[in-house]
Amino acid sequence: MTSEEFEDMLIRHEGLELRPYKDTVGKMTIGVGRNLDDRGITKDEAIYLMRNDIEIHARELADHYPIVRDLDDVRYYVLVNMAFNLGLVRLSQFKKMWGAITVSDYDTAAHEMLDSKWATQVGNRATELSLMMKTGKYEG
Repeated sequence: MTSEEFEDMLIRHEGLELRPYKDTVGKMTIGVGRNLDDRGITKDEAIYLMRNDIEIHARELADHYPIVRDLDDVRYYVLVNMAFNLGLVRLSQFKKMWGAITVSDYDTAAHEMLDSKWATQVGNRATELSLMMKTGKYEG
């Protein structure tokens, strides 16, 4: 038996679920029988998933808002961070922010970020990101 044949057998026996579900004994499970309740995921797996999500959000952002391709890296990553947190649909509701970005008015864009329900929900994250939008600098 090859390792590929073994993997195929496991998929056949365990199933392949791309969304979390409760298994037959009530354990939260994903993928090919990964028991999230008892095993969780490793740090490497979490970083791998995060990097995939960053790529997805960055691509969607650039497809829907081509202006982001013209921004400096810091402001670009601010918007990717927001897309990661909010999703593209909710991020698109920041109409005044997007209008300000279109005309390179980053003070107004930063103000609009803070003048939102999102800012009250995420607190320091919004404060940090709005400062980065305003200045184009990352202070790490």
